[in-house]
Amino acid sequence: MAVMLVTTCLTSLVIILCWHKPPIVALCFLLFFGSIELMYFSASMIKFLEGAWLPILLALFLVTVMFVWHYATIKKYEYDLHNKVSLEWLLALGPSLGIARVPGVGLVFTDLTSGIPANFSRFVTNLPAFHRVLVFVCIKSVPVPFVPPDERYLVGRVGPPAHRSYRCIVRYGYRDVHQDVDSFESELINRLADFILYDWHKSRGITDTCIDGSRSGASSSECQLAVIGTVTFSGITAFDIKGSIQPASVSVGFLTTDSISDAIEMEPVSVVERRVRFAIDNESETDTRSETDVRLQEEVQDLYAAQQAGTAFILGHTHVRAKQGSSLLKRLAINFGYNFLRRNCRGPDVALKVPPASLLEVGMVYVV
Repeated sequence: MAVMLVTTCLTSLVIILCWHKPPIVALCFLLFFGSIELMYFSASMIKFLEGAWLPILLALFLVTVMFVWHYATIKKYEYDLHNKVSLEWLLALGPSLGIARVPGVGLVFTDLTSGIPANFSRFVTNLPAFHRVLVFVCIKSVPVPFVPPDERYLVGRVGPPAHRSYRCIVRYGYRDVHQDVDSFESELINRLADFILYDWHKSRGITDTCIDGSRSGASSSECQLAVIGTVTFSGITAFDIKGSIQPASVSVGFLTTDSISDAIEMEPVSVVERRVRFAIDNESETDTRSETDVRLQEEVQDLYAAQQAGTAFILGHTHVRAKQGSSLLKRLAINFGYNFLRRNCRGPDVALKVPPASLLEVGMVYVV
């Protein structure tokens, strides 16, 4: 009855603000339906001590559980956001520091849409090696039932092409069925190959998907993400994320707190785009195109060779702890409540259907 009473009050606001009806109409609606529901609500209150306290107690318990889970999840994301590693650190990893690149594809799962997550730095610190092809995968749920296949994958580079590092944001609707690991891996590799073809195609023209300097490795920012569709590559299969998404896209019209923060986070900071036009003869242009084709073929071959060598799924195994000086309520909620819920909920490896033989877990302690 409380839900019905609140719904009636909110509907009266909808009549005024959304339907633009006179306030007298909303007042009549509120008085007619609200008086009936208020009588039922007052009658229910009489039975509070006779057993009606039980559903209210259950509701308070469920609200507490959801609040603790949501609060700790937000704190974990903020911790990742403030402790992510710069791109220069990733590009500096090499044989001079004792870091080896091993054959295969490394899929690093993270909640961040830009930057290098802290769990990857912990992984490299404990195991000074990472895969020849590195993909930072971020799986996002969007507030729509289904995401069209041609809008599911957002792909971009992390560093120069020679580093073979990429970022992929995979978007699912709340009614989409997640793929099993084999089909997901194959689909992801195919989208990466499409993006490589698209990126090198764009690099031949006047414009470039990467900001100035990132192709040579001098910039600390990443390339813009591109939406990679399922159409067979014939020149261009993707389109830039800025300004090219049609109104029917899942990215338009569903602004939430998460989507707004993600959009802000994906924006490169302090970047000035510069376009330089050169006058070259036909022979130089042919040599440039042939060199680009060779690099394109090498990158695609390296991608599929890494897939044949095997794929490793790198996930974080987290433990959250309240910082010193926190209140007793916060310590109880984080140290006991959230960690109890996390231990008794299915892990991300189960949710993502990752086979144990291909799983690499990185232990992380979050002090929030």
